[in-house]
Amino acid sequence: MLMLVDCSGCHTPLQLPPGAQIIRCGLCDAVTRVAANPRSLTSPPPRQSSSSSPSHAPSPYSHAPPGPPPQAHGRKRAVVCAVSYKRSRHELKGCINDAKCMKYLLVNKFKFPESSILMLTEEEADPFRRPTKHNMRMALFWLVQGCQAGDSLVFHYSGHGSQQRNYTGDEVDGYDETLCPSDFESQGMIVDDEINATIVQPLPAGAKLHAIVDACHSGTVLDLPFLCRMDRDGRYIWEDHRPRSGIWKGTSGGEAISFSGCDDDQTSADTSALSRITSTGAMTYAFIQAIERGHATTYGNMLNAMRSTIRNTDGGAGGGIVTSLISMLLTGGSLGKLRQEPQLTANQAFDVYTKPFSL
Repeated sequence: MLMLVDCSGCHTPLQLPPGAQIIRCGLCDAVTRVAANPRSLTSPPPRQSSSSSPSHAPSPYSHAPPGPPPQAHGRKRAVVCAVSYKRSRHELKGCINDAKCMKYLLVNKFKFPESSILMLTEEEADPFRRPTKHNMRMALFWLVQGCQAGDSLVFHYSGHGSQQRNYTGDEVDGYDETLCPSDFESQGMIVDDEINATIVQPLPAGAKLHAIVDACHSGTVLDLPFLCRMDRDGRYIWEDHRPRSGIWKGTSGGEAISFSGCDDDQTSADTSALSRITSTGAMTYAFIQAIERGHATTYGNMLNAMRSTIRNTDGGAGGGIVTSLISMLLTGGSLGKLRQEPQLTANQAFDVYTKPFSL
């Protein structure tokens, strides 16, 4: 159950990640030590006395930009997560490159402050910034903490994706999609329902979230209500993926859009066939290239450009590794021509050829 604790600085109720002992406010940057018995979200949040003062305990998530957001455009914040599974049979070569390229793009093209980008990779010296299940959960909570109208949030993930059987009847294909942290074999995977509850449902009106998920089986990994089913000629319809149970998987008025590496039943590639220089995730490479080549005018043009890049790539030039655990074990991870098709999902259907793309 999610918990609330009041910020020790501005008294804003903060959602407390499971197991967390300290939390940093995204509004005033104050660090709050968790009370012994924080209230659940079903109870009124406790109010602290006016004599409370911000704690200065160190926090691994100290990236929130200080001060109030600019009035005109709001704040920008991103979580960039790359899991390469080093020294394991699941190892991927291109994920760290994906993370570095995505950070460079956000900072230099879309003017995200470096201090507002939280990097989770196995190269990080700080143990709180490794892509473990606990750290990924904490980072997702941090991403939306204190989010306000005008804010722009980005979640980028490059790593393994998988599926597991859904027993509630809420998935069209009968499977939940998952992300695989570096310690998934001992701690388990992060399921789409949790991702949706953490970074989609809390989004307030006027805020927007973009997810770029470069993994297998990732088409609906944010559990967003609508999927853009597009053919090779660019014609599309929006598929309704709202759960039959009636549970709302959209936002609290904000905008959530996800680009993913492939459809739920497809695999994604970790390959050197696109850059011809080094390994990258095929989808991350195609996403960045579409922007650099001027195709980032509308969401429809973006999706078409990404698909065209991947469709016209011969995987034989350098080979590829699929980012599906099952496929890696069964096939040894080799790919010929890339067959993945990036997907677009959203909390609301829209005209993909008139809506401007922006982060």
